[in-house]
Amino acid sequence: MQPPTPWEIATPSPSWRLPGVAMAGFRARGTADLGVVPFPAVTLAIDLGPEPLLVADGGRQVRGSAVIGLAPGGLWGGGREVQCLQVRLSPVVAHTVLEGFAAEGSPLAGWDEVWGRDAARLEEQLRASASWEERFALMAGALAARRPEGRPVDKEVAYAWSELARSHGTARVDALAAEVGWSRKRLWSRFRSQVGLPPKQAARLVRFDHAAHRLAAGGHPAAVAAEAGYADQSHLHREVADFARLTPSAVAREPWLSVDGVAWSSPGYLRG
Repeated sequence: MQPPTPWEIATPSPSWRLPGVAMAGFRARGTADLGVVPFPAVTLAIDLGPEPLLVADGGRQVRGSAVIGLAPGGLWGGGREVQCLQVRLSPVVAHTVLEGFAAEGSPLAGWDEVWGRDAARLEEQLRASASWEERFALMAGALAARRPEGRPVDKEVAYAWSELARSHGTARVDALAAEVGWSRKRLWSRFRSQVGLPPKQAARLVRFDHAAHRLAAGGHPAAVAAEAGYADQSHLHREVADFARLTPSAVAREPWLSVDGVAWSSPGYLRG
């Protein structure tokens, strides 16, 4: 089981919850330093602290607010006196409100590069807000305002993503294509152009995320492998190594996962 988290975490009231969106506020005293375990969402990390947040993926560093794409293997984040608003978006929502960022496959970008000219003004408003609840309301309004003007997502792609998330990555891509009335090739092409990963890779990521949380909750690797639909424990081991560059036992101890029961207790936002 995970040790107590050093983070102070704030979550929004139900009135600020949007389909395909989850938000949480984080604050850490002193120095925070942690690796990011890959997960099936696009994340906005909006820096609200007195010193810059640093996010790095080995090839690039972003100081301040950042946007993290799908499957960010090898990503690290931290700093001193960290305070940030974290927004997780399902990739179909991210495609719309972030002008296709999810589909570009970028693992890391600056917040202003993705959000555009209003990024600095919105960040200032978030910093000036008197409470986390005000920040959640402000961010929810900003996201809602961008949806009508954003890039559309095919309803077939949205359905396929929803089924992958609902099934924890075990839904068959051929069956999904048949359900929406598309060929496998068409679903693969349209899904990748809007979600940012081919359907099978997206399914692998969703299944890994489910398995990682079961491991962090204390599940034995053999039992987790069977529950998550892996062929055997060795298959789970290979997938964990591929996504996180760790063993299943090491993933289970990752501090990144220790906050999920509080901050992201309802992962249904992935299906929005």
